Amino acid sequence: MDKSSTKIRSLTVLIALSVCIFLPGCGLNTMISGNVSRNLRHSEILEHHYVGLAVYSLADHKMVFAQNADKYFTPASNTKLFTFYGGLKMIKDRLPALRYIERGDSLIFWGTGDPSFLQTKLKGNDAYQFLKQSNKQLFLANGRYLEGVYGKGWAWDDYNDYYLAEINELPVMDNLVSITVPQACAVIRPKLFRDSFVLDSSVKDAPYKVTRDFNGNRFRYPPTVPPAGFEQQVPYKVDLRITAALLADTLKRPVGLIGMEMPAEAKTVYGLHKDSVLKEMMLPSDNFIAEQLLLVYSDQLGKELSTEKAIDHIQRTYLSGLSAKPVWVDGSGLSRYNLVTPADLVSLLEMIYTEVGDRKRLFALLPAGGKTGTLKNAYPKTDQPYVFGKTGSLSNVYNQSGYLVTKKGRIYIFSFMNNNFVDPTSEVRKAMAGLMTELYNKF
Repeated sequence: MDKSSTKIRSLTVLIALSVCIFLPGCGLNTMISGNVSRNLRHSEILEHHYVGLAVYSLADHKMVFAQNADKYFTPASNTKLFTFYGGLKMIKDRLPALRYIERGDSLIFWGTGDPSFLQTKLKGNDAYQFLKQSNKQLFLANGRYLEGVYGKGWAWDDYNDYYLAEINELPVMDNLVSITVPQACAVIRPKLFRDSFVLDSSVKDAPYKVTRDFNGNRFRYPPTVPPAGFEQQVPYKVDLRITAALLADTLKRPVGLIGMEMPAEAKTVYGLHKDSVLKEMMLPSDNFIAEQLLLVYSDQLGKELSTEKAIDHIQRTYLSGLSAKPVWVDGSGLSRYNLVTPADLVSLLEMIYTEVGDRKRLFALLPAGGKTGTLKNAYPKTDQPYVFGKTGSLSNVYNQSGYLVTKKGRIYIFSFMNNNFVDPTSEVRKAMAGLMTELYNKF
């Protein structure tokens, strides 16, 4: 290469560097990209499996780093971000808790899917108080929800675990039976199920665990003594008769059953503010609330309560601008049929940020790294959390998508997805936290 060519090349490089120096976003974004790329290359954990990472500058409206960002991943509970956004768009203020009409001396009511009705933590009681205070005969009508008690692609053999509570149009008390042992004997709630517990003498020398029959509400327990402090929640089989019996037992008054289509003029009883329900879905990653919320959204669309109908409406109405159409089949992310790209999750998080329009309010609704929810133990404990977002985990899957607020106050949206790994999830989580914490400290 002659001297003139060398001078021209050197001048070109100098000009390029000068542009980055005088455009702060260019230089900063280049440094961040290099830092992330280097950390991924040198990670002994992250190099062994399928990793997707998108980092986006909120101030510059620019993707800073992308690796496999346009490829599809199993999102697990990152799916709840779509359910969350649906609630922001479709619920104005308070959730519809009940639909009803009055005919003569009768009050006929239908469920809306509202998960907060006497739920353990939310304790929604607006519908309860409405029914209790009515001086009319109460009749529960059905027929609004005709889909299955499980979502598409759920692992049916998890049926005995709390996170697989069944879906129905009028859930009561989380759709779970709670077994607690505060001292010497077990306490069962709702008490309606106490006579459904039977001793299973065929199980010997096994840890104390309650197992429900797959097709019915018979709960078996072993002859071993339950340890003090024992807690377990088991989904009960839902049907209209069980719901009516639970309502009658709770209200201390008869609740009849009636087959009747909900008329268009049915009135609405409203319940909790949407923020409290969305927060309770997001922080502990509550699958039951997520699934039921999709039914609440579909209540806004007509008589039928339908997961599929709600998802289709949200996708067509609010998500048509996403670059790669998500494969979205349930509210919680329990299904491995769900597929989404890191780039689309970043776009969704930017839409969420804009829709809420209040950073303090938004971050209060999400798990905070080192402080609350499913991110509490993922990052160092600090008075000022710097990661706010949603985790997603299944076997061999662990993801985080959310917002990173750096020491210098810059906000980056990220989606960090890990699929098909065989290392311990704790090691993957630790590697992710290390990378994000370095970005927080340096930039």
